Order: sequence, then C-alpha cells, then structure tokens
Amino acid sequence: MKRFALTLAPTLLAPAVFAMGPWKGEVEPCGGDVACPLGERSYHVMEPEDWDGASPLPVLLHFHGWSRNGVHPQRSDRVGASAKRRGVLLVTPNGRNKTWSFWRASTEDVPFADAVLEDVAQRYPIDREKIYVSGYSFGSAMAWRYACQSGNDVTALLAIAGSVDQNETCPEAPSEVRHVHGLADTVMDFPMGPGGDVTYPVALWRRELGCTTAGEDQGDWQARSFLTLSRTAWDCADGPVTLDLHPGGHFIPHGWIGRQLDELLGLAPSYP
Repeated sequence: MKRFALTLAPTLLAPAVFAMGPWKGEVEPCGGDVACPLGERSYHVMEPEDWDGASPLPVLLHFHGWSRNGVHPQRSDRVGASAKRRGVLLVTPNGRNKTWSFWRASTEDVPFADAVLEDVAQRYPIDREKIYVSGYSFGSAMAWRYACQSGNDVTALLAIAGSVDQNETCPEAPSEVRHVHGLADTVMDFPMGPGGDVTYPVALWRRELGCTTAGEDQGDWQARSFLTLSRTAWDCADGPVTLDLHPGGHFIPHGWIGRQLDELLGLAPSYP
C-alpha cells in the first residue's frame, strides 16, 4: 500500500472540520496533550523547537508501548525531546485499549497509521522524503508490522526492543532499517538465532533488503547513560540494515533515537 494515496473508509480517513488550521485547510486544532481526532480514533502531534511555521518537516511516526498512549512518548526525554530538538515533527498514534494488533498482516492498525500520516499531511507541510517510523516494545513490533505492510515510502525504520516473526515475508519494505535490542531482554525476548546467532533480530530485513554479505562490525559506542552498545551494519542491495545490541534488558537506551536521527539527518551528534 502506498502512503498518501489511500482508498480507506471515509470515517477512518477524513479529518474533523472545525477551525481554520495554520497551514492547510480547515481542521480541528490539536497538539501536545490535545489529541487529533480521526474517525473513531486519534493521535498526538508535537512540533519541533524553533520551527518557522512554513518549512517542510521530517516526521517521526512513533508507536507507544503496551498500556501507554501517544502522550507518553511525547513527554519522554528519550523520544519526544530527541525529535523536538532536531526539527522533527513527532506523531504518536493512540492504540486501541492502549495496545497494538501486530500479530497478523490484516491488522486494522496499518491502515489507521496510513490515515494518521495522511491527516498529518493536511495539517503540516511534511517532507515526504524523511518519514521515519519508530516504536518501543509492542510499539516496536507494530512499527515492524507497519513497515512490512506499508513501508515502501518509509525512509527508515527505527525499532526498539520488539519485532515480528523473522520468517515472515513482507510485501513492502522501508529504505533503511535500524534496530536496537537488549541481550538480557525477557519482556520481548531477545530473538536469538540458530547456534546463538545474535544478528538474528534483523534476519527478516536482511532477507527482504537483499543483504548477501556478512555484516560489518562497527565497534562499540556509548549512549548518554554510558550504556555500551555494539553495532553491526549490512550494506544491502535495497537499503542498509543496522543492529545495535546492549547487555541490558527491556528499555529505550537513552540517546539511541537521537543518534539515529542525527545520522539520518546529517546533523552534528548531540544527546539526547
């Protein structure tokens, strides 16, 4: 499914019409804790610092973890602050019952996320060459599912501690994949491969993106919390794949999202 060229039910896709929006058309104002309504569902949006109100914005579509909602990642120094300080528009959909349906390709959450991005494009001038999709825990698995089913227009997948079955076949794929996972994770268990293969967490994307050679060990690096991560990267036919591993459990490494955005946007490194 191509994003921004949708044929969805009007009740899901159409934005609510109330007040004149600052950039495009008549839409109900929203932002921060005030959710943007979208049919029966909603999402949150947070503008970056020092935005001039006109320049096209990169977008980080981030799926929250289980039992949370879209407000939580916006308030997080590890997600919200990282996007806001780098000129990135943060978009955080609300999952039904504070969770996501990512187990099957037929989930309603994929067309919902498509509709969210379409609605955002009616409210803001977005840079469609810089659409990043992220998520944590169950939200990371949802980000994988979205990229698998509707990822052809995704610039990069930034996944944290969650994935789908590595044996799946995806009809679509993002242009780049970056995944981080803790070796001691017992919540969304670290997906160890045959023979103790620690690169297995990105086996699906290595296959889908045509990674035919062994990954290159790019050494260790430290997050803001002084957590040491090791990086392996693959230069693949259809897009690069990067895997960061750390010895810890189930959490978002402080500074990880910031580092990915710095590298993707060509910015000088800064944390968070």
